[in-house]
Amino acid sequence: MALPVPGDEFPGDVAPDNEGASVEQTFELFSALAPKGWRVELIEGEIKVVPPANGEHEEIVSELSGQVRDHDKGLGRYTGIGLHLPDGSKVIPDLVIAPKGSYSDKQEWHATAAVRLVAEVTSASTAGRDRVQKIRGYARAGIPVYLLIDREAGETVVCSEPVGDDYVHKATHKLGTTVPLPAPLGFDLDTAEF
Repeated sequence: MALPVPGDEFPGDVAPDNEGASVEQTFELFSALAPKGWRVELIEGEIKVVPPANGEHEEIVSELSGQVRDHDKGLGRYTGIGLHLPDGSKVIPDLVIAPKGSYSDKQEWHATAAVRLVAEVTSASTAGRDRVQKIRGYARAGIPVYLLIDREAGETVVCSEPVGDDYVHKATHKLGTTVPLPAPLGFDLDTAEF
């Protein structure tokens, strides 16, 4: 199996060939060889390789992180944290909110028990997964709030009360408006800066 090298086009969706490597082994190999800034995720048995985010994406993540900090200084705001979901998926959300110190160990992949909110900001390469597969994975993990900032649709979707493969409540708001975040966050998010 030929793997891309830094500077080459890196594929977005990869299925391992049948040369004896398991999906997990192939995932570990791709993770080790991914160019700096690229994220490799294992979602519902498929390896997904995501290029670095653009500036607009990072501005949204930064603004969201800042508003969480302003609301509750006891919450940690984590980017680049790997979460191991109960279905075997391994994801790196754009932002994870959990009590400070929740990820002070040296592990690469973490359980989701401490997570209060996970946020994803869509991009052309991730929008479909963020809207479908990640909702299922985060609900299965029992993550209380999934915040989807859908740039392509111009809206914010707040998913809460996970049950099975989905969330009981999904509230959609236009970007640029004030978005109420339910417990355990319980504050209004101003998306005017998004």
